Amino acid sequence: MTDPAFYHTTVLLNEAVDGLAIKENGVYVDATFGGGGHSKLILSKLGPEGKLIAFDQDEDAWRNKPEDDRLIPVKENFKYLRRFLRLHGHSEVDGILADLGVSSFQFDTAERGFSLRYDGPLDMRMDQRSELTAAHILRTYTEPQLHKLFEQYGEVRNSKQLAKHIADNRKAMQVSTIASLKAMLAPVIRGGNPNRYLAQVFQALRIEVNDELGVLKDLLQQSAQSLKPGGRLSIISFHSLEDRIVKQYVKRGVWDDNEDSNPLLKPINNKPIEPTEEEIKKNPRARSARLRIAERL
Repeated sequence: MTDPAFYHTTVLLNEAVDGLAIKENGVYVDATFGGGGHSKLILSKLGPEGKLIAFDQDEDAWRNKPEDDRLIPVKENFKYLRRFLRLHGHSEVDGILADLGVSSFQFDTAERGFSLRYDGPLDMRMDQRSELTAAHILRTYTEPQLHKLFEQYGEVRNSKQLAKHIADNRKAMQVSTIASLKAMLAPVIRGGNPNRYLAQVFQALRIEVNDELGVLKDLLQQSAQSLKPGGRLSIISFHSLEDRIVKQYVKRGVWDDNEDSNPLLKPINNKPIEPTEEEIKKNPRARSARLRIAERL
């Protein structure tokens, strides 16, 4: 087994697991197995009859799988939550945890294309079996599609100018690597911190490649349907777009203000739980993490 600390430093570890109020013989879901940190702590709190069903679409994550008969691994995206819970005979569960962050391993593996710090292919796929990559988006999306993408998912301040620049220059400048994208974007970067600007661009591309907001909505709806009354949902987000969706769904049961709301969950904490200064000092990537805990009505 790979050392989980090598793979990923788990964020808000105790807070997220404590939020599940674990029963020894309960059935729990870790929707984002990743480095296995949350799963390991959940297993330590379960008795011999307890079960943990863990999802992760990233093949690399399963290097961290512990040898434990109580763990049921599902090598798929958590958008298939209901399907696989039924398949394994647990259509209702006592708690569900999800950590929506990109793992440290994914960021630190150059060929995955998630990080600004390395050169590598513009990939950004969480699931290596899927076909859509960041390079494909930059090559094929229309200027209006790119504008919408950078504005909505990256909150890039000059998203319209950025989209036009990419559309005008992508034929002359082949963009297939992180270095080539940085070189292309240099003339349109705004603000005093180029890395912050590029991080917003990368975030937008990554969200689109992996349909992150769409699958988050699927997860929330399916979690509410899958939890037993009194069951807990513990969910960690890393940017305002995700946190807004989680907050809205927990509070109202819908995302669209025009829809009638029928919430199935109630918030346990009205304000999100944030990492301590001590945790941020040890793991700067924890800085933007926000934890919300909800209970099934």
